[in-house]
Amino acid sequence: MRWPGRRVDGAAGPGIGAPARPAWIRWLPALYVAAVLALEPVTPVQWPVSFLLIALPVAAAFAHGPVTVAALTLFAIGFQALLAGTPCCAGRSVGYVGERHYVAAYISTALVGVLGTILAAHQERRERTLATVRSVAETAQRVLLRPVPGRLGRIAVETLYLSAAAEARIGGDLYEAVPTAYGVRLLIGDVRGKGLVAVETAALLLGAFREAAHDEPDLARVAHRAERSMRRRAAQLPGSDVAERFVTAVFAEVPDDEPVVRIVNCGHPPPLLISGGSVTELHSTDPAPPLNLGVLFGDDYQVDTEPFRAGDQLLLYTDGVTETRDRAGAFYPLLERVGRWTALPPRELLDRLHEDLLTYSEARLDDDTAALAAYRLPEEPGGPPHPHGDRPAGQN
Repeated sequence: MRWPGRRVDGAAGPGIGAPARPAWIRWLPALYVAAVLALEPVTPVQWPVSFLLIALPVAAAFAHGPVTVAALTLFAIGFQALLAGTPCCAGRSVGYVGERHYVAAYISTALVGVLGTILAAHQERRERTLATVRSVAETAQRVLLRPVPGRLGRIAVETLYLSAAAEARIGGDLYEAVPTAYGVRLLIGDVRGKGLVAVETAALLLGAFREAAHDEPDLARVAHRAERSMRRRAAQLPGSDVAERFVTAVFAEVPDDEPVVRIVNCGHPPPLLISGGSVTELHSTDPAPPLNLGVLFGDDYQVDTEPFRAGDQLLLYTDGVTETRDRAGAFYPLLERVGRWTALPPRELLDRLHEDLLTYSEARLDDDTAALAAYRLPEEPGGPPHPHGDRPAGQN
């Protein structure tokens, strides 16, 4: 049995377009006409509710393009004339069709139709622009957070990314997993701030980590290299921008020949270790300050070593997870929730976390969210597989 197909939330798909409008908005013109028809027979003849059709082009402009709005404008005018001179349905003689009040209604409907058509055309242009922006943001996100192979040696890795900026789908949370001569090295981080500044800072940190992970034999030196890169960049920025460029991060290393995980925590939420049906927060004995603040608080990095055996799973996450709130304002109880899912493999664990976060917050995520799950597979080539199976590296 194979691993479930991996997925990175927020990844671009083919044919990115504008957000789909709710069905009730698309059906609003038809519902509006139905309401007018329902009112017409039950109102006195001297109350011609067909005048309400003047608003039909505006109702259509919310959900349809300019051609549809123009067509519905003509329909509204014709329908007004029909109701004005239909004795069998509205109780009026044909002479009412050219009565001045009805002529005023035709003219008003035509004018409103012109305005509605212009509004629909403007909205259509804005939606095309939004679709382009989202497409560019998706491409930038894929370049910044490139897909992580599903299998790195004896480590199965899965990722999750959710951006609070739904229109742009890009933010300052980041993750990476790199196979090196020293084992699999992992990074998760959270850039202070949003927008392009956060994206640039995330790209800088990822680039520094990808190089240092291969060059430095000691995990603390990897963190130090990342700090130096951040500091050099900060020195080139205006004074007011320096404070906007710090990053909380966790660096982790899973060596191939030892059943341990080494962790350096730079002001970030503690990773969770899932082992033997229990969940433990791996707090640092001496946490370092966030990256780019080392010049103020020192840049000595403590490496903590924790057991990480076959069948254990490590969950790295950003504070977008733990700071998710429900309607009452209570924070998301991550430790309690993950304690119920200890038997799930990485992909299913992250999918369950994703669904639970949306349910808990009622789909109101206020911050970017990233998570990375790493599972140590059985070390013996012929050993018993995980109950959910295995899959080759790079399998999608």
